Amino acid sequence: MEIKDCKSEDIILFFENLDELLNSLREAFENNTPTLNGERYLTNNEVSDMLHISQRTLQDWRGNGRIAYIQISGKVLYKESDVLKLLEENYYNQNINK
Repeated sequence: MEIKDCKSEDIILFFENLDELLNSLREAFENNTPTLNGERYLTNNEVSDMLHISQRTLQDWRGNGRIAYIQISGKVLYKESDVLKLLEENYYNQNINK
C-alpha cells in the first residue's frame, strides 16, 4: 500500500476538485433566492440587473404603476412572476408585424 503525502498528484487533484466544489456551492447559495409558497421574491438589485435598467428607472416604473411590487418597512420586493408577466406583455415579435 502506497502512502500519499501532501505533494502527491492524487492529493493535489483531490483538493483542487474540493475547492471547485466549495466555490460552486458558495455561488449557488449566494445566487439562490428562497421561495415562499412557490413564489420567488426579488430585490431592487436583482430586478434591475435582470432587466438591465437602473434602480432609478425601476423606481419610476413603480411610481407609474408599470410594475407590481410589495413594500414592507421600506424594503421593496417583486414577485418573479410579475416581472416575467411584464416582459411577456411587452414582447413584440418582429416576424408577425411584417
